[in-house]
Amino acid sequence: MKIAMIGHKRVPSREGGIEVVVEELAVRMAAQGHSVTLYNRAGSHVSGVQYGAQSNRREYKGVRIIDTPTPGNRSLNALVYSLLATIHALFGAYDVIHYHAEGPSAMLVIPALFGRKTVSTVHGLDWQRGKWGGFASRYLLFGEKILAGKADEVIVLSENVRDYFKATYGRDTHYIPNAVNRPEKRLPDVIGKQYGLAGGDYILFLARLVPEKGVHYLLEAFSRVKTDKKLVIAGGGSHSDGYVAQVTEQAAQDSRVIMTGFVQGEELLELYSNCALYVLPSDVEGMPLTLLEAMSCGCRCLTSDIPENTAVTESFAVSFRKADSEDLREKLQAMLDGTLPLPEPEAISAYLLNRFHWDDVTARTLAVYQCSDRAKQERDLNL
Repeated sequence: MKIAMIGHKRVPSREGGIEVVVEELAVRMAAQGHSVTLYNRAGSHVSGVQYGAQSNRREYKGVRIIDTPTPGNRSLNALVYSLLATIHALFGAYDVIHYHAEGPSAMLVIPALFGRKTVSTVHGLDWQRGKWGGFASRYLLFGEKILAGKADEVIVLSENVRDYFKATYGRDTHYIPNAVNRPEKRLPDVIGKQYGLAGGDYILFLARLVPEKGVHYLLEAFSRVKTDKKLVIAGGGSHSDGYVAQVTEQAAQDSRVIMTGFVQGEELLELYSNCALYVLPSDVEGMPLTLLEAMSCGCRCLTSDIPENTAVTESFAVSFRKADSEDLREKLQAMLDGTLPLPEPEAISAYLLNRFHWDDVTARTLAVYQCSDRAKQERDLNL
């Protein structure tokens, strides 16, 4: 098949979960003999932080890369990018154009008008995310309505979102969760030199610094936890300068808090491999890749009780009431004190790795492309 993907910022990068998903799918599809083209955003920046130098590459692990011009204006960046990428893709004779995320999916109405096959993956109900203003939220909801009505097939990452699309739009979707690779665990080297961490002496939050990830709940709760352990806040902003400033000011009030900024490579692996606990206090998720990665390393995890988190963790993690910093404090203190029964790291890792596989996700996504082809043929016959 000849496949185009639109909606991510840039591959290769770890600017967000979408970029990881797109890379894992595209590389595996290319290895199976499919022709895959990724439309990168040229010069992609998030909150003034550049996540890896721009390479101007044209190929990556068998995948074709096309850099799409984008404006510096954050409000227009995704809109202009997805429009230009869509227009270019119309002339590419692709068997399927696969959009990722609700905002870029607003443009799939264009190839749909030309009878081109489209698939959209909903990585989360983006209009609910706290970092977006009124116009952006309305545009994201518009994209959701477009994909619900016009995409040949829709993929969702959680049962909760599948139920939402059925109840809201009467739209059947394909549930295909994210996955994770087997991790390479690391001893504390870089994090020892950078932050004085020895392993087992810190709690880890690793995600983008945006309101819906809930790090402000964690900082509030941690300020009232009795422990000598550090709290490591790892991640950069994403269209969220005001929130990053708020979190930075909040963190500065506790000498036990370490803010690392964006992390990747060896530093990222070391942080996962050596934390005492991993905490994800999010209000909104699609399917959190950082949680999958933490559990694959055997991390003992504490998450908010939203369905997108608990569907991943099942009985292999502890949860607290969403947005309740006092319940978070109580659970965090109990986990640190050893008064809560917790699964062994080996059991956590085995559970996660046995359940979520990228090869399985790739095969199921390719099956959706073929399902879309059959559905389109049936529609053409009916016409």
